[in-house]
Amino acid sequence: MASKENRRITDMGTLKAIAHPLRMQLFRALFVAGSATASQLAERVDEAPSLVSYHLRKLAEHGLIEEAEPRSGDGRERWWQPASDGVTVRDEDFRGAPEKAAAHTAFSRLLVDQRADLYRRFLDERHAWGPEWSTATADSESTLRLTAAELAALNEELLTVVRKYDAKGREDEAAGDTEGRENVALHLYGFPFRV
Repeated sequence: MASKENRRITDMGTLKAIAHPLRMQLFRALFVAGSATASQLAERVDEAPSLVSYHLRKLAEHGLIEEAEPRSGDGRERWWQPASDGVTVRDEDFRGAPEKAAAHTAFSRLLVDQRADLYRRFLDERHAWGPEWSTATADSESTLRLTAAELAALNEELLTVVRKYDAKGREDEAAGDTEGRENVALHLYGFPFRV
């Protein structure tokens, strides 16, 4: 990858590029795979390789993904990888005009929908994972009484813990400890509400 830093998206063009349902699926799949070809990704998302290739080029135009070193001797294959260690989209960067706010809301809703679909798929397949994964799976909800500053501090503290576990898992895997290691999705939402 070109950078191990998280990329902050602040422009409408890039936000619109990633806020497409198939592009977001492809972006996520590349993070899981590390690198892949359009044909490999097409199998994962059940779409035609030509369509996937088109959407990968759109992501690349905005610097979200980049070409990767080929993993095979077939020079016709084009390999792709994420261009950063993730993306961040913040509300504060899209408040200036109604169309910016609408684009940010649409992107956020897409993420929520895709995350919910991923979790629903797990629920449907939970028994196939076996008892240790079913026991390790977390699903909880807490109702807290916090200020905005306390919520921001809580969020940062939780992200620090997540980053620690991510780094350890990647280090262990790089050292050859792959037994029982799976991709794990962790979705955290912290938001105010009124009843």
